[in-house]
Amino acid sequence: MLSSYLSDSRLLSIAIPVGLFVGVVLLGLVIRGMLFRALEAWSKRSTTRFDDLLIQSIRRPFILWIVILALLIATRSSEMPPRITDLVSKALLVLWVISLTLVASKLAGALVGYYGNRVTDGGTTTHQVTTLSQSIASLIIGAIGVLILLDSLQISITPILTALGVGGLAVALALQDTLSNLFAGFYVTIAGQVRVGDYVKLDGGQEGFVSDINWRSTTIRALANNLIVVPNAKLAQAIVTNFYLPERRTSALVQVGVSYDNDPDDIERVLLEEANTAIADGNIKGLLADPPPIVRFNPGFGASSLDFTLICQVAEFTDQFLVQHEMRKRIFKRFRRDGIEIPYPTQSLYVKEQQQHQA
Repeated sequence: MLSSYLSDSRLLSIAIPVGLFVGVVLLGLVIRGMLFRALEAWSKRSTTRFDDLLIQSIRRPFILWIVILALLIATRSSEMPPRITDLVSKALLVLWVISLTLVASKLAGALVGYYGNRVTDGGTTTHQVTTLSQSIASLIIGAIGVLILLDSLQISITPILTALGVGGLAVALALQDTLSNLFAGFYVTIAGQVRVGDYVKLDGGQEGFVSDINWRSTTIRALANNLIVVPNAKLAQAIVTNFYLPERRTSALVQVGVSYDNDPDDIERVLLEEANTAIADGNIKGLLADPPPIVRFNPGFGASSLDFTLICQVAEFTDQFLVQHEMRKRIFKRFRRDGIEIPYPTQSLYVKEQQQHQA
């Protein structure tokens, strides 16, 4: 009788925590389903992507949080010794803080990327967010999570900070180049003079679109579609021409040489007519009507031709290549139709004969 009672009591002491664990998990899954249905309905009504990023970030970890809560309640209701109960509770707390920190860190990086890429410059989206910016946001959230974890475990951070201060000096001396690139990357990102998506040219001749800025280097994609990797320290010291600042609009120059027999006023009129006709047609991508095209008698008097420059405005730096291509074709056809000569290089050779007198 006594043994049967003890057996029933022991079975009951196991069944209650197990039942609580299963019940909390099932209830949590029901609440999770209701919560995410409400969030998805909110997401459909919202015009931003914050809700979508939030849902993506917490969908899977939410199940882990339910299991952690169920284990905590089951452990508290069991007859385990207090020392073991406290140990399990601390382990679950550590797991929960780590999981929450990872979710918050990932969400912070995603939000920085989303809201940074929504910045507009004259109605055009500019991609200003770099890998370095997103990493900084994630690291800040991670550092806050570590401090919360240490505080919850009642661990003093003063000795840790002291050890990091002493060891940090040795690390800084050993990693001078790495840290130089890291802080140069911070400077380049914060200064905003070189942004992801900008077309830049370095004083060394390298040029292309800025693809990314990470902790060590900046990646530039050239027009030939190959990548140029520039250490951040080199970029911070280089003379950089940014063709997208202060605005993307720039000039496309088309140089034309004609015979000295032509009237400069007539040539200027013809070039302007062709440029304005091209603008009116609207079939040359990137060619702008404002400000209007102009012609300058420059470089001027060439060795065998009168040299003019047609100056048109284009939407951005890379549009000039197509504009120059199409305008040269138009000008050549117009010159041929109007009988305007494009001279070949000529050279006059004068020979002086010297008569020899015999003695």
